[in-house]
This record gives sequence, structure tokens and C-alpha cells, in this order.
Amino acid sequence: MRFWLSTCLLAALSAPVMAQSDDSLFISKMADEILTSGKSYENLRVLCKTVGGRLAGSPQKVKAEQWGLETLKAAGADRVYLQECMVPHWTRGGKDQAWYSYTDASGKQVKVALDVLALGNSQGTGKNGVKAPVVYCANFDDLEKQKDNIKGKIVFFNHPFNEKFLQPFRAYGEAGVYRRSGPSRAAKYGAVAVVIRSLSGSTDNNPHTGATQYDSAYPKIPCAAMGLKDADKLSALLQEGKKIDLFYQSNAHFLPDTIGHNVIGEIKGSEFPNDYITVGGHLDSWDPAEGAQDDGAGCVHSIEVLRVFKQLGYAPKHSIRIVLFADEENGGRGGEAYAAAAKQNNENHLFALESDAGGFTPRGFGFSMSAEQLAKIQPWVKLLLPYGVYQFTMGGGGSDIGPLHQQLKTPVCGLVPDGNRYFDLHHARNDVFENVNKRELELGAANMAGLIYLIDKYGL
Repeated sequence: MRFWLSTCLLAALSAPVMAQSDDSLFISKMADEILTSGKSYENLRVLCKTVGGRLAGSPQKVKAEQWGLETLKAAGADRVYLQECMVPHWTRGGKDQAWYSYTDASGKQVKVALDVLALGNSQGTGKNGVKAPVVYCANFDDLEKQKDNIKGKIVFFNHPFNEKFLQPFRAYGEAGVYRRSGPSRAAKYGAVAVVIRSLSGSTDNNPHTGATQYDSAYPKIPCAAMGLKDADKLSALLQEGKKIDLFYQSNAHFLPDTIGHNVIGEIKGSEFPNDYITVGGHLDSWDPAEGAQDDGAGCVHSIEVLRVFKQLGYAPKHSIRIVLFADEENGGRGGEAYAAAAKQNNENHLFALESDAGGFTPRGFGFSMSAEQLAKIQPWVKLLLPYGVYQFTMGGGGSDIGPLHQQLKTPVCGLVPDGNRYFDLHHARNDVFENVNKRELELGAANMAGLIYLIDKYGL
């Protein structure tokens, strides 16, 4: 009897170890497939070089949807389809232009060109542009102090990334308020336009666009972002006391909302086909570049999860749904439409994972779920450690899966790559395929596949 009890105890203790060994082997097998025969890098090349920038409502976005359908089919999805939603249709309307002028110490008039991009969703100036004196504001407190001197002027918000923040996304969040609400805050006091320092910690002069949000209580004034070197030069002149006039011209405008689509590919669950695990990225991007890191990388990461499952013959228990979301950059309507449909259809969504922080070296995953759920999955970190992921942290997800979390209480998660280079490229002309590292991109896909495999097998 004692021998029998000892044998049973040993078997019970060794079962988790054996299961973990099996998981380690299968995750290794997936990683080997992705790193040696993966399709994510080539899929990204095709998206970037044959479609390019794909702003919601644009012809390029329609072309991207067809790319998504074809790529998901080639990856082996059991079902591929489009989910319709109405999207905003903002267009830049041509090249944005700006310059400033001042009188130097010798009395000579100096004119300096600025490298600018209209902020997304912004009002243009019309063909004649706008010209006015510049008022320098380091922050909103500075704006309030100068509010009596704003009327009829162009406000220049020059708020650099805080270099003390170890996480660049924190610096982006702090500086981002000047892009989102700066134009309306300045319009409140009669400003005729706003220019901002681009939201980047880079050392180049590429301007970075991104969405602004007008407050309907105030006029919708034109607004643009300038490159960092230009911002530094203009800032230095203004702080020296130079009187500077700035000219800005943009043809940006809105057209009526139009039809867009989430592109969806599914693997049907072998045991629980009506329970869904969502994996996705957003297919739209800003227009100046190819949207390689933001968020072509997230789209090909997600497709690769499906492809590797199919390639290795893994039959998930739950239905896996890959979603290339329609409109994250300037509306968020793709994610809203997906969650609304899930709620209307009474779907059971177990988990959602988003990749929208670039195709850089993976470092971890951030989760929005209960503390008990996070504690349960913490031991999985050691299974992903060989592939770069070393932490699971509380707090994370993504803009497109946020509505699932809010409306259906679905646990959500975001891939967390190394973020130190992301804002060098974010929403700028240099976000191109050539600035994506193949190995880093593939490691992101391998870790996402590993996490989805574990959640599908063990649940939350």
C-alpha cells in the first residue's frame, strides 16, 4: 500500500512537469517554424510595397483589405470574411507647406522653410494659407499665462519627450495632449492656427502626424506638426526674443463617412467552436509612409499565429479569430464595430490579444484581467523566456480590443516589444519596410503564438 501511495504521489507531482515539458517542446516547434519558414516578413513587404499608406476611407485601404483576405486565405484560415463598418474619410489634400520669417541682427529679413505635416482630422487653411505672429508655449500652463496675447496669433507648442521616463510610451502619453487637445485649447483664446513639436524623441527632422480632437465649443483651427530640428531652431529664436511671423498652408479636409471593413480569418475550435480568442492588429495607417511598424507589423504578427497553427496541425480547442481592424488611427470604429457585433450575437469571448507597438524585440505582455487570472498565468513566462519575453504585467491591451474589454469584460492583452525606437518612426515618413528587422518581427509572432497556444490549452 505504501509503495502504491508513493507511486501515485510521484505521478501526481510529475504530471505538471511533463505537461510543461510538452508545452516547451511545442512552443519551440512553433518558434522553429516561424524563424526558419515564417511568412510574416514577406507578407509585410507585400503590404508595404504594393499598398503603402492606407488611411481609412482611402483607395489604398480598400486595396489593403483585399491583401488581408488573400493573405489570410493563404495562411489556411477555415473562413475569411469582411465585417462592414462606417469609417471617417479625412484626406490631406496634397502637400502641407510652412515657413517663418524674422529680421536678423543686421536688419536682413530671413525666411526659413519648415518640414510639417497637417495633424490628422484637422481643418485645412485653404489655398491662401494663414500667416500670423507666433506665440511660444512650452505647455498649457504657459498658454494660460499668455491667454490675453493669443488672439489672432499662431500658437507653437514645444513640449519635448521627457528623457527621464524609461518607457517611451509614457513620454508619448504626456506629450500627446498637445496634439490631441492643443488646437482647441488655443482656439479658446482666439488663436488662428497651432503648430506643435512632433511627438518623438528622435534626432532627425521628420514630422510626425497623428489625430487631433476638436472641442466643438471652439473654432476648428488648422494645426500641424513640425520636425524636431525645426522645432529646436524656432524655439531658440523665440526664446531669444525674436518677433516671428509664420505661414502655414494645408488643403486637409473631411469627406463624408464611407464604408470600411474589418478583415477576419478564423480557425474553428475543435471542442468549443462558439468560444472565441481574438488576435489582431489594425490595417489602417497614416498616409505619409507605409505603416510598416504601425501597424503592418501587428497585422502580420497576427496572421502568422494562424498560419503556424495550421502548418503544424494544431487544432485549437476554441475558435481563433484573426482580425485586421479597419480604423484605429483616426476613429477607432473598427474595434467598436467588432465588439458591437460580438455583443449583438451573444458571442463568448475568452481573451483578446493585440499587437500595436511595432515589430521590435519582444519584452513582455501587458494584461487587463483579474489579479487571480494574472497570477495563474505567471508561470508561463519561463516558457517564453527563450524567445525574449521576460515579464507579464498588469495593465495593457490595445485600442481595437478595448471595446471588447469594456462591453463584454473580455480579458485583453498587448504585446510589449522594446519601445526605444518606436517613436523614431511613429506616424512619420520613415515608417517603411526597410526599417523593420526580420528577426525581431518573427520573434514577436513566435511569442504571440506561444501565448495563444497556452491560453487555448489551459484557459484563464
